[in-house]
Amino acid sequence: MPAELPIHPPLSLKHARRLALAAQGFSSRQPPATIKAAHVTQLIERLGVLQIDSVNALVRSHYLPLFSRLGPYPRTLLEQAAWGQGRQRKLFEYWGHEASLLPLELYPMMRWRMQRAAQGEGIYQQLAKFGREQQTTIARVLQTVREQGALGAGSISTRQDRAGPWWDWSAEKHALEWLFAAGEVTVAGRRGFERLYDLPERVLPSAIVCHPDIGESDAQRGLLLHAVKALGVATEKDVRDYFRQDPAPAKRGLAELVEEGAVQRVQVQGWKQPAYTLPGLTA
Repeated sequence: MPAELPIHPPLSLKHARRLALAAQGFSSRQPPATIKAAHVTQLIERLGVLQIDSVNALVRSHYLPLFSRLGPYPRTLLEQAAWGQGRQRKLFEYWGHEASLLPLELYPMMRWRMQRAAQGEGIYQQLAKFGREQQTTIARVLQTVREQGALGAGSISTRQDRAGPWWDWSAEKHALEWLFAAGEVTVAGRRGFERLYDLPERVLPSAIVCHPDIGESDAQRGLLLHAVKALGVATEKDVRDYFRQDPAPAKRGLAELVEEGAVQRVQVQGWKQPAYTLPGLTA
């Protein structure tokens, strides 16, 4: 690997803005008169990640990015893509940026994160501690999901006292969150804002669940490339933060992508740090 990666002629700030806006779906073209399921799916595939948020000033925040790009659209289209049955489902829930909806094609690229979570890495300390100390509870909850199908934490909680706000979780909720992080269960649907968990093989297409494992470094590089495509032009920090990747492997991965010609390293006028974009977009 070369010690110094090539930097192409600098981009103007105006050009960089155009690249970023276009990559994020803010083009000058008028959105279709009638928004269909394919438009929603294609946009999220382009973005790579749609953060789920309970903030509800107008509507829940995850509905707004599509509105800002597509205009008025039936929210049921997003709900069907995220939590629909059979071929309607085009997305899955996982920790992408934060809690996120991601295109199904990225599921195999997230397995390394699931495997790390099962080892107590990359998850909240309290949840990692629970995973180390409460495997009996985790096994019991997983067996309940196997036997009963899609369940929320409230359906199986043995807690007698009333739960407090936010992170005052029951043991069963902790177990489900640990199983979710480890990829042992996935989100089958929602009851209001409550997740309903089931086995991945009962929720996701078999071609996705049975996809051969992708090596950790290859998966991380794949996510970096998705991030560069989605951002248009961005610094290393912004690229790796898109899917919450660690600095050292992200820097190595970007350097390898540049060396292979999959990504181009550029300088943007006024930026202190070099940036990354796709080849051919800087002309």
